[in-house]
Amino acid sequence: MLPNPSVKYRSSAPVPLPDRQWPSRTLVAPPIWCSVDLRDGNQALAVPMNVSQKLELFDALVRCGFKEIEIGFPSASNTEFAFNRRLIEENRIPDDVTIQCLVQCREDLIERTVESLVGAKNVIIHLYNSTSPAQRRVVFGKSREEIKSIALQGAQWILDRLPRLQGNGGTNVRLQYSPESFSLTELDFALEISNAVIDLWQPTPDHKMILNLPNTVEAMTPNIHADQIEWMSRHIHRRDSVTLSLHTHNDRGTGVAATELSLLAGADRVEGTLFGNGERTGNLDIVTVALNLYMHGIHPGLDFTNISELISVYERTTGMTVPPRHPYAGELVFTAFSGSHQDAIKKGLAEWETKAENKSRETWDVPYLTIDPADIGREYREVIRVNSQSGKGGVAYLLEAEYGIELPKDMQREFGPIANDAVDALGREVTAAELRGMFWKEYIETETPWSLVHFHADGTAGTFHCRASVLRNGQPLALTGEGNGPIAAFVDALVKAGVPSFSVAYYKEHALSSGSDSSAIAYIQIKLENGQTKWGAAENTNIELASIQAILSALNRL
Repeated sequence: MLPNPSVKYRSSAPVPLPDRQWPSRTLVAPPIWCSVDLRDGNQALAVPMNVSQKLELFDALVRCGFKEIEIGFPSASNTEFAFNRRLIEENRIPDDVTIQCLVQCREDLIERTVESLVGAKNVIIHLYNSTSPAQRRVVFGKSREEIKSIALQGAQWILDRLPRLQGNGGTNVRLQYSPESFSLTELDFALEISNAVIDLWQPTPDHKMILNLPNTVEAMTPNIHADQIEWMSRHIHRRDSVTLSLHTHNDRGTGVAATELSLLAGADRVEGTLFGNGERTGNLDIVTVALNLYMHGIHPGLDFTNISELISVYERTTGMTVPPRHPYAGELVFTAFSGSHQDAIKKGLAEWETKAENKSRETWDVPYLTIDPADIGREYREVIRVNSQSGKGGVAYLLEAEYGIELPKDMQREFGPIANDAVDALGREVTAAELRGMFWKEYIETETPWSLVHFHADGTAGTFHCRASVLRNGQPLALTGEGNGPIAAFVDALVKAGVPSFSVAYYKEHALSSGSDSSAIAYIQIKLENGQTKWGAAENTNIELASIQAILSALNRL
């Protein structure tokens, strides 16, 4: 890296907009969405999709609710052209969905594009040419006026061919123009060339054109891009006849922010891809922007109820993968490893369920979870995961969620560090089954020095007598005792047999399953006269025996 990068790079010039309005606005409705997965996303793949893969992804986009889908660049290859024709000839495009095709300002390419669209019901022809100083200088070697002439000639060639579409099957055609690399183009020239195309196409409020202003290479902070959009929105001709569209990329990692601020600045429409697939660092991630709106109480008009299924289609057709930390969609985004986070999530989810039972729910306010995972087809069991950084809350949540083991709070404090040490030794994340195994080994499977052979208790009016047979270090021992209940009688029997005096400080039991063969689990905390405490647990189909075995579990753990 250079010690002084300013000798090679420069920051973006501010836009002269002292009375900018977008900072004080609030989003209240979703934009028009246009998926460019099948064109912009496809051309960014090392192995582009074949026709069958594109058909599968197209159907998935339709199910999500996209009404505008850029299906490709039909003049670029036979595969792209064939895909267009299959969609149209097999009537795979719903009547309320408009397909969009991209084309450069070349007559032969425009001709091929129009040919690919014959017979479609609703189409957008998307014309573009590059306008930035670097493109004008390096790629084309042309002046501003020459670049504008290219745009106008392309726009006219499209107009000349519209009767072929409109007169053959009555195709509804909308026109779109993009000054490519808009964000790096001088604003006055971007306005000049855009207004020239607008004046040529003469859109009306009833038949609008789309002016797409691409942030083709993201090179400025999101606020400057928003200023650019607001400035253009104020100055373009026939604003009421123009749908102002965004197409942000993610070179600086702020494509979502640039889009959201630019929507505040007056944009009406957003082009992007599922999960941000696209050249270099990718296009705008439409899923993130849509669910950002959703978490603010605005339905985006797109349906991601089963986001896992959508991810599966996306990964299968594109060969790309969704990163585990990807907003909303990633495997780990509704996951907490930190113990304090896990505890807060567990309590927040419990409160949410309690409010549902009491019919007192208000707005979602669960710590660390921006939306309810269930809204996009995720389950709460995905929320808590355990590794060496986790605490008792996560351990307790998994045991309860997966196996119905409801550890008392103080027992969580005892077992949490035990589990943490075991996980730390493994050096990886552990499953709920492994945690259950750790719990069973520590509490349920402890059979030395004490193990129960037989137990019987009877009594009335608060006086119980018990008879028990146990093994102590493998040697049989008969016990008798009395107390105000079976547990108290067994404690008395143990103390009479020479066990140091202790009392039961806490007792809890509950069923682990239902039915005639259901089992129960008992948790008991014993307290010695010196104040030392220890927990025990046991599982049995007989709850009374489970409680007796839990006492022996605690003694064994001493």
